[in-house]
Amino acid sequence: MARHPPHALDALATPVERTEDQPMDQPAQAPTIRLPKGMTVERLWEARQALLQNPTPEGLKSLATLIFDAQQYVAGERLVLDVIAAHQDNLPLLLAAADVLATYTMRYDMIVAILGKVLTALPHMAQLKVFLATALVTKGDVAAGLRIFTEIMQQHPELHQDACEHLVVALLDAGYAQEGYMVLDAWFRDKKPVTTALLNNMGCVLQRLNRSEEALGWYRKALENDPHNASTRMGYAVALFKTGQFKEGAPYYFARMGLVQDTVSWYLSLPRLQKGAPLQGRNLIFYQEQGLGDTLQFIRYLPMVVAQGARVTLVVPTTLARLLSLAFPQVRVVTEQDFAPQDGYDAILPIPDLPFVMGLETLADIPAQVPYLGAVPADCARLAELLPARRPRIGLVWSGGRRTKAMDVLTDQRRSTTAGQMLAAITPVDATLVNLQLGPRREDLAAWHGQPVCDIMDHAHDMADTAALIENLDLVISVDTSVVHLAGALGKPVWLLSRWDGCWRWGDTGETSPWYPTMRIFRAQERTLGPVLEQVGAVLRTWVATWQPGKGALD
Repeated sequence: MARHPPHALDALATPVERTEDQPMDQPAQAPTIRLPKGMTVERLWEARQALLQNPTPEGLKSLATLIFDAQQYVAGERLVLDVIAAHQDNLPLLLAAADVLATYTMRYDMIVAILGKVLTALPHMAQLKVFLATALVTKGDVAAGLRIFTEIMQQHPELHQDACEHLVVALLDAGYAQEGYMVLDAWFRDKKPVTTALLNNMGCVLQRLNRSEEALGWYRKALENDPHNASTRMGYAVALFKTGQFKEGAPYYFARMGLVQDTVSWYLSLPRLQKGAPLQGRNLIFYQEQGLGDTLQFIRYLPMVVAQGARVTLVVPTTLARLLSLAFPQVRVVTEQDFAPQDGYDAILPIPDLPFVMGLETLADIPAQVPYLGAVPADCARLAELLPARRPRIGLVWSGGRRTKAMDVLTDQRRSTTAGQMLAAITPVDATLVNLQLGPRREDLAAWHGQPVCDIMDHAHDMADTAALIENLDLVISVDTSVVHLAGALGKPVWLLSRWDGCWRWGDTGETSPWYPTMRIFRAQERTLGPVLEQVGAVLRTWVATWQPGKGALD
């Protein structure tokens, strides 16, 4: 989606559209220094210093975008903040900074402050109020944002369309899809002007509300208006996938731009492998485009490629390298930072495209044989010695990984909870609770003073270790993150806590998944996971009371 136009002073002339779907988990590790293509550390520093001394809106946006697209989020944000701190009265520069921050960060505190300052100096720039109202709603100050939207609708009829487009996107980002639907429904019932962005946004709203079949019609209308609109094409693909229509959705999905910006990796200039292309004797690169969970889910198709005579190199984050090397010894597994430019490759493919290139057309085509990943027996034994003997053992994950880009952070907020909220809902329970949470949210455990949780994640150095830990468990309960896929790929019982606007791969309804036969899905119906956690707690106590070795997730 284009969150805001290239220049806020251009008065939000670009339609704002929401697109789906975001990567589930960003790679846990990245190279230590990842520079924009063609840049050295020295050249980047010189460009930074030159911008600080003689800034322009275009220069700021250009250099910041280069840095953010190289996945150097801290450095990109620092550049923007340093430039505006040194030039606080340069209004065009401030607006450029607000645009960059809105695209790549969650610094809506800064964005709101910048826009407030500019509007104080330029109160006649009414269109900037749309940007400010959107920022306030996204920041979480929904009441303040809605007041400004109301003012715009009352005082600026020429901005009604822009305001409606931005309001719906802001409501979606804040988790108010039903309210977004009501806004759009009233707009269309009142016979107001119809735009591609508004049609697209209605499709997205309905898909978020798990009414994906209804969403398809709106996406088709949007595509009739603008057949090449990238946001609409991607949203249409996701809605088709969510309804199980993979054959119809794949062409639209293939045409996407990379969901994770990558301006560095040398192999991206190679041709992309196409469906139906001969594989015998070809030397291919499959790479992680999206998240850890996507890779774990779709890597099941790899043996089919190898069986047709292809030689495959997998390019994955460090945390996945050992796990995938053990599971697929017939392929070469390398990490991004260790994959030096070299000749001899014929084509590339992002791993999320594997199912569709290998013939996935309907839900019945999904190869659901598990396990297709495994753990090292010695690792299982080593970790077993650290676990309490009491069974059943239940692994817990309450949060996704750290995010930086605004859109990704907002998605993570909708899918995550806290250790305290999860544990309060499921305890007390006659079982051993085991932490599987990594990252900053692991620290939530320090504030928990209820039933003990065994935490040996200091001994889990990569996903192969996490797999070995899961093999020692009887059930995994997790929000929609990579551990869900790992447990499913290992064939272990797993309960998924799906956010209210669940990812396409889980469909609109139902408590089972054709991707993982050992999974049970608990679907949130609220903006918070609180009520569904209470449901999980009640079901868990019944499950534990009748537990015996080998009991499944649905038993």
